[in-house]
Amino acid sequence: MIIDNDFSGDPDDLYQLVHHLLSTTVEIRAIIGSHLREGDPFDPGPDTAANAVAVVKDVFARMGLKDEDLILQGSNLPLTDVQTPQDSPGARAIIAEAMRDDIDSPLYYVAGGGLTDLASAYLLEPRIADKVTVVWIGGPEHDGLAYPPPGGMPVEYNLLIDVTAAQVVFGHSELALWQVPRNVYRQCLVSDAELRLRVAGEGLIGAYLYDEVRKVMDRATAQGRGPGETYALGDSPLVLLTALQSLFEADGTSSLYELRPTPALTSDGAYRAVHGSRSMRVYTWVDTRLMFEDFFLKLREFAQWQRGA
Repeated sequence: MIIDNDFSGDPDDLYQLVHHLLSTTVEIRAIIGSHLREGDPFDPGPDTAANAVAVVKDVFARMGLKDEDLILQGSNLPLTDVQTPQDSPGARAIIAEAMRDDIDSPLYYVAGGGLTDLASAYLLEPRIADKVTVVWIGGPEHDGLAYPPPGGMPVEYNLLIDVTAAQVVFGHSELALWQVPRNVYRQCLVSDAELRLRVAGEGLIGAYLYDEVRKVMDRATAQGRGPGETYALGDSPLVLLTALQSLFEADGTSSLYELRPTPALTSDGAYRAVHGSRSMRVYTWVDTRLMFEDFFLKLREFAQWQRGA
């Protein structure tokens, strides 16, 4: 598995990262810190990929883990066009892992932010398309499946980070794609009570995770944006669809998806139908019970182990 996320942004990615690190059935080969869009309120830049790497290293230190060159930086900049990659250690790590010929297990690239590093890796080495399954949190609602949220961003948040990169992945590659669009990742709500009682007290890392979300909830509440009672841990399906697959006939069997022809993306982030394009998975519902219960219990187990170590 390769994890790629904008770790200096929305703290939901920290929950996904810790959950994956606590899931012993996946072999994490690289963790790539990727960039945010310029001027993002979480981290206005300009070195957001570098900042993301620093956040991951801090998480490792809080958990008592050694990174052993596992943590890599992606590009600090989006693509400029659909032909030109943004080369980076992260993109090169994707290529190196995808092109290995000494392992038979499937390779998942899981992304909870923009797709710059994956698109760049593909542009540098198109043969990776035969080797990787891409699980991406992002993109708008599909016609006939869901409606945009009230007051939703015109271009979905993760897509807006690098629309051009998404155009490469969707419309210019043959990469196998599993998409968790906005209407589905918005299903991944936890209450503040759950986080207080099942995260905040679970060791140093639990306290840190809760504090990072609580800061955002308090800021949003002060701005009149919401009641501060729930938070969307929207990157957590990356764990559900990989580490929590079924034992027999392995797949993310507890969640629901439709197979659809992969659309192209316009420059303003809209889907455009393409006749005869490859099929992709579009998830319509995810098993939040399994996903969050597994996280809460693994976090407790880890905190108990740390206290006894």
